[in-house]
Amino acid sequence: MTVSLLVPSSLCREAADKREATHKVGLVARAATVFRIDRVTVFPDPDGDRRWGGGFVSTVLRYAATAPYLRKEAWGTRDELEQAGVLPPLRAVSRTGSESQGSGSSRQGIVTEVGPDGRVRVNCGLQHPISLVDPTDVGLDEGERVTVRISSREPVRARIVDEPAPGFAVERADLSAALGREDAGLRIATSRHGEALTTDRLGVLAGRVEDGMTVAFGAPERGLPAMLGIDTGSVASGSETDEPAGFDRWLDTVPNQGSEVVRTEEAVFATLACLTLPR
Repeated sequence: MTVSLLVPSSLCREAADKREATHKVGLVARAATVFRIDRVTVFPDPDGDRRWGGGFVSTVLRYAATAPYLRKEAWGTRDELEQAGVLPPLRAVSRTGSESQGSGSSRQGIVTEVGPDGRVRVNCGLQHPISLVDPTDVGLDEGERVTVRISSREPVRARIVDEPAPGFAVERADLSAALGREDAGLRIATSRHGEALTTDRLGVLAGRVEDGMTVAFGAPERGLPAMLGIDTGSVASGSETDEPAGFDRWLDTVPNQGSEVVRTEEAVFATLACLTLPR
């Protein structure tokens, strides 16, 4: 099962400054971690972009998803990360369920040196970079990210493995491309104009989201219907035959909202808390 989260490049359009914009992106990253999202895709909304666009959003997301012990080496100093100190800690756990500090744990690593005889030195947050066998056929490059499985810390025994690192991946792609992926699963658009998410409706969806899902969100004061240029009436019927804009479902995941506007980062938490419930 793959669970993907789609957010627009205009996510931070109402932010007053870089600190607020960074904090907003950090909350999305926090939600993606809490609810075990596999991939966060930033899709373009050029008509809604203001000062903090898709490049800023994707950079801050990638930085947040990078293990703290690798951030300095992986990112150095960048203008987009000037306010990175306000990002909430993610503390992503291994997808295998193992503890990040224990034996058998999976950790992010970055190749710091390519040596002879098919070996590389990898910084994975231990006291020093460690020399490991390069298991790939094409060869790893300096600066490349890898996942390291540690079987013993004293003495250190580890190997590079072909599995996703703890946390989520980040990409930039058009909305149509993200919805057209083979692993997109159930494609859900969130909008206050969609069907109200009720307990009965959630029960119907439960069996389908277990096979994977992609959930898309709009921006402050600019929802998905406005971004896509479609009539709000066409997304409220609940029919799956027309699939407006390529989605299987349009859902209002905060029905009877008590505020005029539900911020994107608030909608992400509210939506994923419901849709990721086990059957």
